[in-house]
Formats: sequence, structure tokens, C-alpha cells
Amino acid sequence: MAKPSALRSLIEEGQLPIKQRKLLGEETAETLRELILSGKLPAGTSIPERDLADALGISRTPMREAMRVLETEGLIEYSATRRPSVANPSLETLAHNQSVIGALEALGGGLACQHATQKEIDNIVELNQRISQKNDDAAPLEFFKMDMNFHIAIVAASGNHPLIETHRHYIARLWRARFISSSLKLGQQNTLEQHQYIVDMLVKRDAAATASALEHHLETSFKNVAKALIEQEKEIEGQ
Repeated sequence: MAKPSALRSLIEEGQLPIKQRKLLGEETAETLRELILSGKLPAGTSIPERDLADALGISRTPMREAMRVLETEGLIEYSATRRPSVANPSLETLAHNQSVIGALEALGGGLACQHATQKEIDNIVELNQRISQKNDDAAPLEFFKMDMNFHIAIVAASGNHPLIETHRHYIARLWRARFISSSLKLGQQNTLEQHQYIVDMLVKRDAAATASALEHHLETSFKNVAKALIEQEKEIEGQ
């Protein structure tokens, strides 16, 4: 095993560009994620790794790293012959994931009431205010990211790292479906009102009410997701 000083020398000489490669993989994943969420890469679209790597001007290594991240997030899937494509999960699969997220966020909200710092609470309040202010003029992807950050911040305030990691994994599986719902602004006013109630209960540190409000909010959210996906399917069939 290399001594710490020898390892540092290798990194400084550029012989172990691990950090740089990791960042490039993350950047590639972000690029593909936005293409999928925005619908520029629709569900079912084949993703030829080599061609895409060439188009982005990167090597196959960061491309594979990005694909692994997106597979974990449920945004891409592989066929039996290991050919990647944009995932197209069924409503049943989405419903199962949504049930898990609802339970995770209810637990996270309750724990946040007990363990969150005042700074974390203030940050969640500020996030909610930004969402309300940007409601009418934010670009769909920008609004969606703020909405997801709101939910992630609540769970993060629980201080429970296994819960935070599990939530991060599951919420990513619903990004595309929830983005479609968000961009169509289905039930958006109701969503904003529910957000405000969640924040009010969190500020009061009412664990039971916060958990219940989050669970109800996620149930409502899935109804909007299902409606959005059905409408999108009708649009595709009508073209």
C-alpha cells in the first residue's frame, strides 16, 4: 500500500486524477438527467453509450459512471442484452415507490421537528417562500428543482443519515414522473397550500402533524403524477 506522502505525489503529478474523473462523471449525469427530465430524451429512447460519449467529447469511463448513477436513480434501464434506454416505469411501480417515499418523508419530518437546528428550519422556510414567489414565472425545470430541494431539506434536517440516503435513492426514481406533473402545473395551488401547512407545523415542531401533512402531501402528489402521465400518453397516441 502506498504511503500517504507517495499517494499525494501521484495525485499532484496527475497520475491519479480520481477527483477530476468523478466530477466529469457527475457533470455528464447532470446533463443526461436534465435531457431526460425535460423530455428531450423521451421514455424508451435508446442511449448508445459510445455515440453519446463521442457527442459529449468525453471518454467512455465518465460516461459509464454517469450511466450507473442514472440507473440507480431509475432514469435509465438496461435490456437483457445490456442495452441502455430511458426508463419507462409502470404506474404500479411508481405507486410502490411513492408509498415508500411517503413513509420516509413522514418519518423525516417527524424527526426534523425533534432534531433540526433553527438554521435548518429557517432554510426550509426560505425555500418555501422562494417556491411561492417563483410559482408563476420560474422555468419548469427550475421550479421542479426548488420543489425537490424543499423535500430533500426536510429529510436532511432529520439528522438521520441512513434515512437521508434511502430517501435520496427513492426520490430520484420519481424525478421524471414528478417533473412532468410539475411542468403541467397540475394541482399546483393545492401543492403550495400543503407546503405552507407543512412548514407551519415544522416551525411549531409538531412532529405528528408534520408527519401526517407530508404523508398526505405525497399521496396528493402521486394523484397529480398519475394524471399527468395519463394525459401525456393520450397526447402521444394522438400525434
